[in-house]
Amino acid sequence: MALAIFDLDNTLLGGDSDHAWGEFLVSEGIVDSREFQQQNDEFYRQYQHGGLDIQAYLSFALTPLSRFSSAELSKLHQSFMSKYITPLRLPMADALIKQHHEAGDFLMIITATNSFVTAPIAAALGIDTLLASDAEIIDGRYTGKPSGTPCFQDGKVQRLKEWLAANKQSLDGSYFYSDSHNDLPLLKIVDKPCAVDPDEKLRQYAETAGWPVISLR
Repeated sequence: MALAIFDLDNTLLGGDSDHAWGEFLVSEGIVDSREFQQQNDEFYRQYQHGGLDIQAYLSFALTPLSRFSSAELSKLHQSFMSKYITPLRLPMADALIKQHHEAGDFLMIITATNSFVTAPIAAALGIDTLLASDAEIIDGRYTGKPSGTPCFQDGKVQRLKEWLAANKQSLDGSYFYSDSHNDLPLLKIVDKPCAVDPDEKLRQYAETAGWPVISLR
């Protein structure tokens, strides 16, 4: 059984679910539209350029969750999936997932986006397990604070190694598909790295390293 690992945003989806969640909150009038939108866009710009402060971003992104009960959040997420995530689904990504399922591989999404946003998406895509940035929950409610090691850059490698040890698995024959240069630490340790619709930094690195470069768009 090989491990087939996927980044989520701009890899299996034709957009960024984290940024889209922020846009959803603005569209629903849940957050102050102008200020929140500006901050959301700025954090996304920082991510694209490799300078994201992940702790600051997670605190920003998770704070609105603390205002709602789990039932309210579930209802909001269902609306978000319908309005924002379904249109981002990529038939070629779905076909790649199916290909790995049929090969008997174990499928994992590993993403910096928090698990509240991404767990229902991973389930809808038919992924076996999810590693994501975690949010603190106390007495059944989100506190608005991050928890544990963020699943970002070197943090993805740390979280994956912890999962491998806990599940007695290895990276023998492993794949990792990603669009972002932020994922180079993980791309470098799998057996079969693959750049998917990559940003320019990742494209240049992949071409120099002789990695496959594909498009799912």
